[in-house]
Amino acid sequence: MNKVTQENNISQTENLSPEFSATQDSTFTQNIMKKDQAHFMHPWTIFDVYKTEGALPIAKASGIHIQDSNGKSYVDAVGGLWCNNIGTGIDEMAEAIADQVRQLSYANPFVDMTNVPAVELAAKIAELAPGDLNRVFFSCGGSTAVDTAYRLIQYYQNCRGKHNKKHIISREMSYHGSTFAAMSIGGKKGDHPAEFDYIKDTIHHISAPKHYGQHDDKSEAEFLAFLLTEFENKILEIGADNVAAFFTEPILGAGGVIVPPQGYHQQTWQLCKKYDILYVSDEVVTAFGRLGHWFSSKDVFDVEPDIIISAKGLTSGYLPLGATIFSEQIWDVISEAGHGRCFAHGFTYSGHPVSCAAALKNIEIMEREQLFANVKNLEGYFQQQLNTLLDLPIVGDIRGKGFMWCVEFVADKNTKELFPEELDIGKQISNHADAKGLIVRPIVHLNVMSPPLTLSKKDIDFIVDTLRASIEETLNDLTAQGYSYA
Repeated sequence: MNKVTQENNISQTENLSPEFSATQDSTFTQNIMKKDQAHFMHPWTIFDVYKTEGALPIAKASGIHIQDSNGKSYVDAVGGLWCNNIGTGIDEMAEAIADQVRQLSYANPFVDMTNVPAVELAAKIAELAPGDLNRVFFSCGGSTAVDTAYRLIQYYQNCRGKHNKKHIISREMSYHGSTFAAMSIGGKKGDHPAEFDYIKDTIHHISAPKHYGQHDDKSEAEFLAFLLTEFENKILEIGADNVAAFFTEPILGAGGVIVPPQGYHQQTWQLCKKYDILYVSDEVVTAFGRLGHWFSSKDVFDVEPDIIISAKGLTSGYLPLGATIFSEQIWDVISEAGHGRCFAHGFTYSGHPVSCAAALKNIEIMEREQLFANVKNLEGYFQQQLNTLLDLPIVGDIRGKGFMWCVEFVADKNTKELFPEELDIGKQISNHADAKGLIVRPIVHLNVMSPPLTLSKKDIDFIVDTLRASIEETLNDLTAQGYSYA
């Protein structure tokens, strides 16, 4: 077992921090929750639920475990939010961050100033990225990295004199971030409430590559042919001279861990090349080990994008950082001689030296501890154990790759009919899991898992056994609530 796994995979039966637990009581937690409800507006706040139930206060974390303010420990099978790839609480990371703060806590990144950690990280990313993706623009996270890509695409097409080539094609059920352009590019219906406005005239969505429950009347080959035909027809409908880029996640994450049919990425990439369309791979989730590789675009799906977007696992969530990685071809076009040409885009915290130092240390730890080998070694076991849940009457589908998995729940396994959305079946199951010391992410009909890359077989067994028990308790609840399942 590697050093990171040894130090951070604390047994589920151990207290994460007995000293911490002893200092807390229910009054402390109640006060925190009251302050939270009074002042802290969360991403994706569901107002009626939040007002009555509040939020779970997390106070401490180590390895794959998190601890609430009452001292209760949980296995965090969500990995924070797809991001705690090396696990939490690693002293080596804390020291690297502290050392950088002492040496240089901030540096102006604009125009003609730079800093050493940002330069070293950009060079390291260029070394790890596929093809000629040698140029890196740093931002504050995944959403800002997507918005940077969106602006870069516009800039690139204008520099080429292709002023009409501004339309974007994305997919239904996709997620690309929550800033204005990023959310407009995303295609999850639940993320497009009527109270918000979106870019609608130049952003288009085609079918998600989800076979289960969507296109069961087609074989996988027929489904792939349908997707490719739809994509090409959409290009022709808009006009190839008007389409600037295609945004794709190698595996759709928040949309439900949707793994496209074999050959999908290769052939959509070929269509992009045919019609002079930039291929943008949103690897905010899938990069930096989630699928057992630095980047999955080339190593898993055999494509070389024009742009890769990264965040989350880039620092393993220790500090905010996003990276828009793009090709020499794009760089050559936008940097051609022209007096005063300026890429007027950026952030105060672009290339923040402390965040970049954290990313460099994160990469060093991943390389040294061979965490990607752990993902590859345990991927099959994780899938095998999750597949044992298929005997339960409401478990319809298990899907994923690497350390990125999803369980989809259905009311009828034969017809794949879903439970009513207001039932929030995924949340009911995750509530039972919470009580048993397991955190999974509920997304309406789904439970999603993206644990740290340090996971062991013992941890996988705990996750699957606890999830089974939580589903079985939910079956009893459904009967009591008058819901039927088949």
